[in-house]
Amino acid sequence: MTAIPLGVPEVPVRPIAERRVSRQIMVGPVAVGGGAPVSVQSMTTTRTSDIGATLQQIAELTASGCQIVRVACPTQDDADALATIARKSQIPVIADIHFQPKYVFAAIEAGCAAVRVNPGNIKQFDDKVKEIAKAAKDHGTPIRIGVNAGSLDRRLLQKYGRATPEALVESALWEASLFEEHDFRDIKISVKHNDPVVMIEAYRQLAAQCDYPLHLGVTEAGPAFQGTIKSAVAFGALLSRGIGDTIRVSLSAPPAEEVKVGIQILESLGLRQRRLEIVSCPSCGRAQVDVYKLADEVTAGLEGMEVPLRVAVMGCVVNGPGEAREADLGVASGNGKGQIFVKGEVVKTVPESKIVETLIEEAMKIAEQMEKDGVASGEPAVTVS
Repeated sequence: MTAIPLGVPEVPVRPIAERRVSRQIMVGPVAVGGGAPVSVQSMTTTRTSDIGATLQQIAELTASGCQIVRVACPTQDDADALATIARKSQIPVIADIHFQPKYVFAAIEAGCAAVRVNPGNIKQFDDKVKEIAKAAKDHGTPIRIGVNAGSLDRRLLQKYGRATPEALVESALWEASLFEEHDFRDIKISVKHNDPVVMIEAYRQLAAQCDYPLHLGVTEAGPAFQGTIKSAVAFGALLSRGIGDTIRVSLSAPPAEEVKVGIQILESLGLRQRRLEIVSCPSCGRAQVDVYKLADEVTAGLEGMEVPLRVAVMGCVVNGPGEAREADLGVASGNGKGQIFVKGEVVKTVPESKIVETLIEEAMKIAEQMEKDGVASGEPAVTVS
């Protein structure tokens, strides 16, 4: 009887959902909205006035895959530093402005790729819209209207009693309408809340009422574990409906961790080309090897790999062979040894002590061949609706 090689099936890449139709803006060289790939943002934690430290952190974020970075601008010293930072950063810089409208103009003059304004806490912001619109239009600078539950305009809090989805949306659309009165529509909008349920509903309502590109975020999401869960749930619910053009995972953790989580969310939804993906079992009483240790060691050994490689690390004979066969590379472990699969075929059997070493060697061979074949390495997948 002839064996039938199973291997990895050729599955066509399909978008999880048709993208919401939105207008497109340019944040520096990064296209946002209008069918462009969903981009990942983060924010520096340094004092912006410390130019060296800020540029160093931006470099670290760039290396982790961040595409757009936001910097705080609460003081004149920070405003004075913007021009140098915007010029030397490898990725577009957005100035984050609260309280003082004069810093909006400073950021535009400094050449920032965009400016985020929070209408809820800038005094007499509505009175400044005409001037801001003119300055932004003259310099080709997009404006992000960033509404936050924690700093909602008092008038809307009095009207709705709290930061409801309707209150967040009304605030954002009101400010957008003021810019529209001055023929300025180079706008991106966010309506953030710390509760994913409220946040999801706010974005759903907003998406139905305008065609501006939307920046997704669960604000004050919390420590790394909690914030990751809340962001993944909220972003997944919206992106699976085609809503969202940029994302920022807000964590009480180093900014590079935000980027890693954001990228993983997009990869998991098929909105970005997958890079390294480890498929490993949760372990159970059937496991005859330490799956946790194996998975951690393989992950550490392959850290930084950019090619789209799926590696299965399995610990028993029930699902192990099947999962290992479906992956690009895998191991089905048991009885002190591991069967190594490459593209669905068993290529060797090794002692348990050699599993990690062998998987890393085989992964490097596959990655080298992928690079020779010109396989894309971690670039965002373009979804056309």
